[in-house]
Amino acid sequence: MLNLEKMLTEIDQINTYKHFGKVQRVVGIMIESAGPEANVGEVCYIHAKSNGRNPTIAEVVGFNNEKIILMPYSEVAEIGPGCLVEATGRPLSIQVGKGLIGNVVNSLGEPLDESSLPSGLSNYVTEQAPPNPLSRPPISEPIQVGVKAIDTMLTVGKGQRIGIFAGSGVGKSTLLGMIARNSEADINIIALIGERGREVREFIDNDLGQEGLKKSIVVVATSDQPALMRIKGAYTATAISEYFRDLGYKVNLMMDSVTRFAMAQREVGLAAGEPPTTKGYTPSVFATLPKLLERTGTNERGSITAFYTVLVDGDDMNEPIADTVRGILDGHFVMERELAERGQYPAINILKSISRVMKQIASSKHQDVAQQIRSLMATYEQNRELIQIGAYKRGTDQEIDKAITYQTNIQDFLKQGVHDSYTFDESIKEMEELLNGGGAQ
Repeated sequence: MLNLEKMLTEIDQINTYKHFGKVQRVVGIMIESAGPEANVGEVCYIHAKSNGRNPTIAEVVGFNNEKIILMPYSEVAEIGPGCLVEATGRPLSIQVGKGLIGNVVNSLGEPLDESSLPSGLSNYVTEQAPPNPLSRPPISEPIQVGVKAIDTMLTVGKGQRIGIFAGSGVGKSTLLGMIARNSEADINIIALIGERGREVREFIDNDLGQEGLKKSIVVVATSDQPALMRIKGAYTATAISEYFRDLGYKVNLMMDSVTRFAMAQREVGLAAGEPPTTKGYTPSVFATLPKLLERTGTNERGSITAFYTVLVDGDDMNEPIADTVRGILDGHFVMERELAERGQYPAINILKSISRVMKQIASSKHQDVAQQIRSLMATYEQNRELIQIGAYKRGTDQEIDKAITYQTNIQDFLKQGVHDSYTFDESIKEMEELLNGGGAQ
């Protein structure tokens, strides 16, 4: 009886009319429509006048007086004045579940190979609020990344958020592939945002490989797709990560790159009428970044350990996006072209990189050994020019002598082949052996 009353109440509240608006103009990537009633973030369907064509999916991104401003998820085709705009009354949601593991999907959660989605998936809204700060358990234990330089010198905690800062062609994608294959996480969610179409297949086949794909879900939004699809790619990947975190999984989220997400947000902001500010980025970019990045991390059920790559133009670490992202995240790895040119892969500059939670999760012995190696590297780096031109004479300074003795072994230790794999304990043991026997040669 109670169910019947509830159903009758719902029937009374149902709106039996469908409300449509009409397209009035299209300018660039912006579609302006008179009606229907809709909220920012709501998905709408734009019906082309030609019969038999699927409606274009768009999202409300702003208002201009009484008119709504829409951005399409696909290219604008066969849309003209008077096309009907239908509001769905809900934001973008995707189908997610364990059946998605091993698949490559687009920003809407649809398989890129055009196959049908597996059964048993659940609806999940892509835009969620970050967890309550007081409900986040502190990061208390390390997670194996499988890259010696990181596990030993820049130890990552379970639920930590890291920025990987590098110029183009320094090895970011290769490093992400190594982490995906070697990490002890239960599942990898990999977001390729604004990538060249050619690089997507190369990353999946070469960097990730079949081994990595078996425990991964790859979300792809290539550079040729509309700005909104690139933005939604980041939200979709984060939403999938949150779904598995809530099931109690240890999740790795890898996003390449957050810079292209910011560029897409700038495109949307400028089209919606926002004023350009720092280096042409709109205020919404700097408001959106923390909302996206704060969604990852720990909650009471599971953890998302996140790696965000940041493109630094001309290797400028102080450009606006790099500076903002560095301030939000829990650490940063700086990859340098000079190290790559010297043949050190992965080309991580240990001295310029930091893991802000390493002191809380690494043993005191581990920290002590890492600090000694860091000190030797810093001493050598400060005197590199004197040593290389032969201006420094052995015996002048004990610390410099020691740094020179250990330098070759430290460089060899930090190098790692693309397909080499090390457990966390193996990496720590090798680091300790380096310090104990590094000067014997």
